Amino acid sequence: MPAKSRFTRLDAFTKTVEDARIRTTSGGIVTIASLLIVFYLVWGEWSDYRRVTVHPELIVDKGRGERMEIHLNVSFPRIPCELLTLDVMDVSGEQQTGVKDGLSKVQLAPVSQGGLPISVSSLNLHGEESASHLDPDYCGNCYGAIAPPTAIKTGCCNTCEEVREAYASVSWAFGRGENVEQCEREHYSEKLDAQRGQGCRIEGGFRVNKVIGNFHIAPGRSFSNGAMHVHDLNNYLDTPDGNPHTFTHHIHHLRFGPQVPESVTQRLGAKNAMPWTNHHLNPLDQTEQLTDDPAFNYMYFVKVVSTSYLPLGWQGKNGAFGGQDDALLNDLLPVGSHGRGEDGSLETHQYSVTSHKRSLSGGSDSQEGHKERLHAKGGIPGVFFSYDISPMKVINREERTKTFAGFLTGVCAVIGGTLTVAAAIDRGVYEGATRIKKLHQR
Repeated sequence: MPAKSRFTRLDAFTKTVEDARIRTTSGGIVTIASLLIVFYLVWGEWSDYRRVTVHPELIVDKGRGERMEIHLNVSFPRIPCELLTLDVMDVSGEQQTGVKDGLSKVQLAPVSQGGLPISVSSLNLHGEESASHLDPDYCGNCYGAIAPPTAIKTGCCNTCEEVREAYASVSWAFGRGENVEQCEREHYSEKLDAQRGQGCRIEGGFRVNKVIGNFHIAPGRSFSNGAMHVHDLNNYLDTPDGNPHTFTHHIHHLRFGPQVPESVTQRLGAKNAMPWTNHHLNPLDQTEQLTDDPAFNYMYFVKVVSTSYLPLGWQGKNGAFGGQDDALLNDLLPVGSHGRGEDGSLETHQYSVTSHKRSLSGGSDSQEGHKERLHAKGGIPGVFFSYDISPMKVINREERTKTFAGFLTGVCAVIGGTLTVAAAIDRGVYEGATRIKKLHQR
């Protein structure tokens, strides 16, 4: 026999002699069953180790100087595109009037003709070439107003659009442009009449400051009259054909920030075994409101909550927590690229909403069962979205449910536990069979 090592007496796994071992049929069955159970449980441990779950966190939003993107797709079947204006205002004092960058207007056929989209090329009532044939020395009259800074020729109003801008700068209503040379030359009123009965769809996105504010879609060009925000409603209320314009609308889509991918929404819903879709993030999607009253106002009060999605392996290299430098950098990017990190991180927003509607002529809600509720008179017809920013931020962080060390620990526990239980079962079966044999031999 070989010399014993000094570690021999430390052996916790003592061995038995092969001749002293007894192999039984029941032991073989228990062994096969235990191996199958071990493979099944180890596979479960591996699947658990590979599983990625989303853990939500709630923190104070410490971002500053940030900008926020708003994306919308809204149809107005009973008001033409020429009469719709989108304005943005916030508590910082910043105003964006007649927002056009990032947005497009799609003309819709009258409701009686199906309301289908019409060629976008017919949108421009004024014509791109309306002043190209004029004498180089021509300087159009601004009719007592101040020429806009964006005029083709400094100090002149050579197009109907420039006259309209000049009127808006001094808070004058413009109307149909009667007796205005530039508008008569461009046949503005005739083109405006050609759009009567049509609808319009506004789609696209724009950026706003991440502070309390509102954006609204209202008729006519907007301008400031003292401390008041006013819209030129002449063309909206003037309906010679007797078919009034109204703010019946259908909100196909409205979101604050980039769209959450479908793969992310599935993971967000998997934790609670409940369906989760983008409707949870954008509850105004597919909202429709109907009215026959031209002087009607719709208001949506939106509470916006910043939401981050941090994928597995995110290292915080792309400003997912909204630093000021990242906000300034993102503001230079085109609309639609804000909030998406190269590492897969996503900066977006969820929101909740309550709505209110009223007729500008005042009255009560007796028809809806609220006789005690009275509406104020006056205001601007249109659709208004007032948004407020929550001071809290939700972070959805991807994490593995188990570390690799935890996986190895689980595998060892599965193997050891299963074999221990199998050995006890085998011993019990063997002892029981032995005693039964002894009873039969008596």
